[in-house]
Amino acid sequence: MRAARDPDRFLRENYDEFASRHPLFAWAWSLLHLDFAGLFVGGLFLMSSLTVSLLPRSWFFQGIVSGINAVIGYAIGVFLKWVIVDLLVRAHPIRDDPRRARFVPVWRALIVLGVLVGGLAMMVAAKRWQDDVRALMDMPPGSNLWYVLTPIVAFLVSAALISTFRVLRDLGLFLARRANKYLRVPQPAAKVLGFGLVVVLVVFTVNDVGFRAFTATANTLASSTNDQELAEFPQPTEAWRSGSEGSAAQWSGLGNEGRKFVSGGLRAAQIARFTTRPVTEPVRVYVGLENADTPEDRIALLHRELARTGALDRRHVVVVPTTGSGWVNPTAARAVELMYDGDVALVAMQYSYLPSWISFLTDGEASLQSGKRLIDAVVADVRARPAPARPKLLIMGESLGSRAGEGAFAGLPDIRDKVDGVVWLGPPQANPIHSAITDRRDLGTPEVLPTYTDGLIVRFTDGQRPLTGGSGGVEWLAPHIVYVQHPSDPVVWWSPELMLRQPDWLREPPGRDRSPAMAWYPFVTFWQVSADLANAAGVPDGHGHNYGTAMVDAFAAVLPPAGWTPADTERVRMAVMASAAIDGAEK
Repeated sequence: MRAARDPDRFLRENYDEFASRHPLFAWAWSLLHLDFAGLFVGGLFLMSSLTVSLLPRSWFFQGIVSGINAVIGYAIGVFLKWVIVDLLVRAHPIRDDPRRARFVPVWRALIVLGVLVGGLAMMVAAKRWQDDVRALMDMPPGSNLWYVLTPIVAFLVSAALISTFRVLRDLGLFLARRANKYLRVPQPAAKVLGFGLVVVLVVFTVNDVGFRAFTATANTLASSTNDQELAEFPQPTEAWRSGSEGSAAQWSGLGNEGRKFVSGGLRAAQIARFTTRPVTEPVRVYVGLENADTPEDRIALLHRELARTGALDRRHVVVVPTTGSGWVNPTAARAVELMYDGDVALVAMQYSYLPSWISFLTDGEASLQSGKRLIDAVVADVRARPAPARPKLLIMGESLGSRAGEGAFAGLPDIRDKVDGVVWLGPPQANPIHSAITDRRDLGTPEVLPTYTDGLIVRFTDGQRPLTGGSGGVEWLAPHIVYVQHPSDPVVWWSPELMLRQPDWLREPPGRDRSPAMAWYPFVTFWQVSADLANAAGVPDGHGHNYGTAMVDAFAAVLPPAGWTPADTERVRMAVMASAAIDGAEK
């Protein structure tokens, strides 16, 4: 009779009796049992996390995304229950109505059943959506193990996060009891004090101890990778390459990515296989993080290398701000050398050991400062030469390298004043110039592929839209500036604002390789796109963050050699693909 009238009270009294006899088991159960209001909202978040995103996801990443989103929804549900039930309804006579209490077990059963049935239905739909995205990217369907492994990972992630939170909650209550008992702090104030101390402890651990430990560990691991010397990339013997005998930038200090860059690429004899025009030996200049102790010393070393290698005697100089670890896209580098028949110098400088995403999180301003130092140094050397003897100066950057490149300029007028052309691939939303142009795009043009001032100065392409004709009006003022961005590239579209605000690119019709089924959900979409970042390059060329031979079309539009034709563009594209084995894997 009593259980029928008030099931919550009956369960509470029995739980208290059990807890008094088995305190350890009771505490373990308190870490795992679920609140039904939290379960309902968490289930909705979990189901929405199974909706489609930019890229196809493996069962592992889908499980992580679903687990995190389920916990966020669970927390929101518990908070709403606390506000509505504990603060408002518990003081109202309706709570003691036996007719209402009789339906509590029924509602709880319906919540559990609804979450299970809804989750299973969404799993089936999600697998279909994933295969649709894979088809857009010319990938085969995924494994059916996705159905089994995704829920397991989601459950483990959710259980770990909820249990961690409850351990912290219990720590706060423990401190509150001690403050009340020994310091005579009133109970309400003691709870505030206890939870305040836990918050301070967590913030200190994450922001100070945890962040520093993460950065130090990442630096140590990245530094060991930076010191690797691969047998397939031997020290160059040509004087026009950094790291060679007599080079001011010593081979041992170039770093792993720098050694790949100066050792790889094409020589004149190899370029001659793909053209009937006269060819020149391309120059590659690189300064590693360990070549000098300070940024100023590395810039001084760069000046000496530019003079020693004769880089500025080439007809074209292409400055390549690197990503975090010093990586330069080898496909893009070969494309430039082939297009200009070797009459080109590629110039790059390392500023970090860390991969781009860690470098961006730990010190996002470092890339901007490094790009400014690098480009300003080369601009100064070019302008020091007589006007007739100056080479054409171009900027090329991908991902965080494009952010580094933008750091050298105050805006479009500054770019037009200093250089002869720019190509940026996969620019992150944090790029200041890219974001400003996108925000001020021509009315009616989509964010995914905008038009700015009718293409008069800067143009955008998704790798397929032509840069002449399709990207703006007839007139395109020199120097030309090009952004290449895929609709499915999470590097381009990731932003913290995805948590609470629907971006324009998700309101608009989808781009060529984004699923029309993708929609925006608060918090959920942010974690989906965040997970996509980890697999940004794990899709075929022309999708995600794989730009393949897009650099060929971009440079053919920005600054083509005299007499250039579409047939030449295709010839260089085929040559880039045929020579891929020279540099090994792109990333």
